[in-house]
Amino acid sequence: MSVKLLAFAQAADVLGFRERGIDCEPEETPRAILARLAPALDPATLRVAVDCVYADWDAPVGTAAEIALIPPVSGG
Repeated sequence: MSVKLLAFAQAADVLGFRERGIDCEPEETPRAILARLAPALDPATLRVAVDCVYADWDAPVGTAAEIALIPPVSGG
């Protein structure tokens, strides 16, 4: 299956793109997908959202249409 991967801030810098379709299996987790695409990128520095909902790095993506890699947000 193919999902849209959105990358923001440092994730986009490391991956070299902001949006791209990627192939994955329904049982793959966001952590496994990130490790495959950018082994140097530490998931502890990011949040992940699956179909616009914050998700667990180790939950299978299932039939998701979109995965987003989101940097921590600070406010003031």
